Parts: sequence; structure tokens; C-alpha cells
Amino acid sequence: MKRFSSVDDLLADARSRLNRLDAQQTAAARNDGALLVDIRPSWQRETVGEIEGALVVERNHLEWRLHPDSDARVPQAAPGQRWVVVCAEGYTSSLAADALNSIGVPATDLVGGVEAWSAAGLPLVPGGTPPNELVHRRK
Repeated sequence: MKRFSSVDDLLADARSRLNRLDAQQTAAARNDGALLVDIRPSWQRETVGEIEGALVVERNHLEWRLHPDSDARVPQAAPGQRWVVVCAEGYTSSLAADALNSIGVPATDLVGGVEAWSAAGLPLVPGGTPPNELVHRRK
């Protein structure tokens, strides 16, 4: 088993296998069929907001929900579906995307997370989407 001397080394190793996307590239990937998956806890999504169209999956369920052969998969977990993992700042999402790739689920992540999405002027909607559901604009 490979051992890392720090979390920074673990993160660098995970990122070495990802083609990470900035906010504009993430929006373009979504337009090309990639799905966004928001792994932030509910309190962060409620406080900061959510990306419309993203699937909410809590981090501790991610691999089970997105693997096409899992009995606990979500309907969107089709073979070959590409995913962009989103977290608050782009750290946890890198580790999660690498884990998905390790089980054959094509994934990358959003550099800078939801903070970068918002800073790029891309829209957020009010949070509160339950796990395993797509984010929709609330009225």
C-alpha cells in the first residue's frame, strides 16, 4: 500500500490522474453531457447555494450511488456517464473524483469548487435539495 507523508501529498497524487476543469470548462462539459455531482454537506449547500442541474450525493454514499452496477445507484448512473465532482473549494472533490475513476466511473472535478463557480459569475440557486435528487430552481 502506498503511504503519503501528508494530506497535501495524497491530494497531489489524486490530482495527477485528473484533468481538472475550471468553472467555464465545467459549464461547457455539462453542456456536452457531463453531469455535476455536488458532494457538499447540506449545511454548506443551504448556506452558499447550489448549481442548478447538479445531482446531490453526500460524499459517504458517492461510489455506491454513481457506480452503474451498484444496487444503490441513482438513475443517472449509466455506464460511461461522465461526472464532474463539486465541493466547496475543490479539495474533497479531487479525492472523490479519483476514487470514482478507480472503480471505473469517469470523473474529474471543478477547480476551486462552488466558490470558483460563483466567482466566475455563474449562477447558484437557493440550497436545500435532498440527497440523490437533482437541483432545481425553487420558486
